Amino acid sequence: MDYFTTAGAARRLASSCIITGVYAGGKLGIAAQDINSATGGQLAERVRQGDISTSLGSCTVLPALPGVKAKRVLVAGLGERDEFGISQYRKAIAAAIAAVRHTRIRDVANYLMLEDVRGTSPYYLARYAVETIGDSLYRFDEMKSGRKKHGMSLKKIGFALAKRADARQVALAHEHADAIVNGMSLAKDLGNLPPNVCTPSYLARTAVQLAKKNRNLQTRVLNEAEIKRLGMHSFLSVTNGSSEPAKLIVMQYKGTSKQRPTVLVGKGITFDAGGISLKPGIGMDEMKYDMCGAASVMATMMIVATLKLPINLNVVIPTCENLPSGTATRPGDIVTSMAGLTIEVLNTDAEGRLILCDALTYSRRFKPDTVIDVATLTGACVIALGHHRTAIMSNDDDLTEELRVSGIAADDRGWPMPIADEYDSELHSNFADFANIGKREGGAITAACFLGRFTKDMKWAHLDIAGTAWRSGGQKGSTGRPVPMLTEFLLRRARALP
Repeated sequence: MDYFTTAGAARRLASSCIITGVYAGGKLGIAAQDINSATGGQLAERVRQGDISTSLGSCTVLPALPGVKAKRVLVAGLGERDEFGISQYRKAIAAAIAAVRHTRIRDVANYLMLEDVRGTSPYYLARYAVETIGDSLYRFDEMKSGRKKHGMSLKKIGFALAKRADARQVALAHEHADAIVNGMSLAKDLGNLPPNVCTPSYLARTAVQLAKKNRNLQTRVLNEAEIKRLGMHSFLSVTNGSSEPAKLIVMQYKGTSKQRPTVLVGKGITFDAGGISLKPGIGMDEMKYDMCGAASVMATMMIVATLKLPINLNVVIPTCENLPSGTATRPGDIVTSMAGLTIEVLNTDAEGRLILCDALTYSRRFKPDTVIDVATLTGACVIALGHHRTAIMSNDDDLTEELRVSGIAADDRGWPMPIADEYDSELHSNFADFANIGKREGGAITAACFLGRFTKDMKWAHLDIAGTAWRSGGQKGSTGRPVPMLTEFLLRRARALP
């Protein structure tokens, strides 16, 4: 989406639509005050009469007003002035786009940029606006028959500047946000595709196509024979019940010769029936989202390659299906990981850790500075944190804080959870080096402890996105998280922020 900037008064901008706001109690926002003055107090009068709501998430679209050059003035309710922060700003933007979605408006000017939004800057205000609009406009209708519905005609967004010097920040924000929106759309598309389409082979082809479009990116796909030769028997134990071949996708981006790479590992279970430990039938269709970790790291790689960031980034994606059959791995089976450690499989539905552990071991060959795995790993994480925050578990406190702060800045928040010996001891097995599950209580933590056994001597973090990767119900669909958090983390490491 194209953009423009303006440092002029709201009344003087000849735009299809300008977005202004009004706070609870009838307090007009900065641009709304200018519009009110130009119209002889009409805006304030409509607020007093109740024609314009001040509630957060409400919108009123006014046709051409005397003294105002814009064809429409959209007045967004901003709620309480003292509570207007990043979340409220984004809700107001989303509501504004929803209000004009089915019009023929081709450009909007965001004058909410002028408001004092707590804890942010012109760069982030512009970036949040583009990301929010991109999320609002996203639709997945690829699998529907007949003529596809066309989205709104919006092609350009304008940013009001408090001072012209902010234009540089806005330009950078637009570049970053545009890449993030495209990356998140890829992650959402992959997640929303049905499992009979988005197979391990489909994910592999997508990764190969990304490499063809970006000269600074290389992709290699290992087949089952190559995976077996590597000794990844833990990974292969998960795919035993499926006729779809497993793949190990390895993507490498080299943006500098001066750094050890960051490695992102994404769980790529394209459908998880639970194997022999079969899941309940209700809601099982949503197990197509069990590859959202893979989708998010692939999307993050796409963003990094698009922006040509001066960092080195590798992505490792173990991908397969987890299905029951006569050849499926059984509870009680013992498998040997690439690291040589033996694992007693007590529950075949705890399969994500079985593929990730071999991928984490494989990552050692890159001599990484940092390894981060991303996985829809445990239902226990949803119980702990709900659907609002991604769990952050790490063997390095500085890395935990780096990810936490990146999540706050990207408005894609995470929350630190512990890893400790008292949880790790629950993985005891009488017959193998350890089991793949511990007790039911603290299941998200024991899952991380399992992975921690394969990441000793590495700076490593685990992101459990089981509660944040998709929505259920009437708004069912992939969220694209934690792509913003990961991108912010890498932008900071690349020193690419203003």
